[in-house]
Amino acid sequence: MKIALVGIGKIARDQHIPAIENSPSWELAATVSRDGVDVGFEKFPDLNALLNARPEIQVVSFCTPAITRFALAAEALRAGRHVMLEKPPGATLSECHALSVLARNAGKTLFATWHAREAAQVERARTWISGKNLRKVGVTWKEDVRRWHPNQDWVWEPGGLGVFDAGINGLSILSAILPSPFHLVAATLEFPSNREAPIAANLTFAYSDGAEINAQFDWRSRGEEDWRIEIETDQGQMVLAGGGRCLILDGVELSNCGAECRDGEYDRLYAKMASYVTNSQIDMDITPLRHVADAFLIGRRKITSAFE
Repeated sequence: MKIALVGIGKIARDQHIPAIENSPSWELAATVSRDGVDVGFEKFPDLNALLNARPEIQVVSFCTPAITRFALAAEALRAGRHVMLEKPPGATLSECHALSVLARNAGKTLFATWHAREAAQVERARTWISGKNLRKVGVTWKEDVRRWHPNQDWVWEPGGLGVFDAGINGLSILSAILPSPFHLVAATLEFPSNREAPIAANLTFAYSDGAEINAQFDWRSRGEEDWRIEIETDQGQMVLAGGGRCLILDGVELSNCGAECRDGEYDRLYAKMASYVTNSQIDMDITPLRHVADAFLIGRRKITSAFE
């Protein structure tokens, strides 16, 4: 199937393009980029030009910042195209609901992707947790924003999410592996004095069986990233580290955390998208974004040092 990629930034070049090229289901037929980026495929300056010139391209994958994505995705759906969205699927919950209605009315696929859920050990972790009583859950998502978002000012603007752009990956995994729902009860968000989005956050959640759930996100970390979920149960302890690549049970590592575990997330996302298009299926899980929205609603705001 022919697919077009809209928004040729770091995530598109690092993940989407290689995944599409490696897939037996897809042919990258065109790109849309306003900043002149050329990655060797037919390029259009805007989505409207693409939709008019290439009617045979029936699937569009969006890698633009969430704050700009709704109008573009809606345009593609109204033009009768299937749509795939990078995380988060929208800048607001209302945008996500509106896109779901458009896709349903058009009979088209809409896929809100959460790439971290496709990490190598996430499903194994979910299976291990099943049937156990949780006592304590800790989520740590710490990284250096200068490495992962170099010179990307949009992450600091309203709608850019700030540190939640990364932390939402941890929330997406947690909401996929826990057997029951959880909800936010308290949060502290740290905003640099010169920015409109948080650089760090501390979240407390309530869980149905009374287990403690705490999440700490920080973009000021230097050195190696620390992306892990630690869970204590009545039958042992689990650590899901490396963003879901590594599984440790009661201190014993059950997976190789090397480079071979780093790949495959986007390959699996595009395999799912191929199946969804075949069945005109909608997969619009907004649970992780709902947790982030709750943090902005009830979180206490703390001003911290300016970020340059």
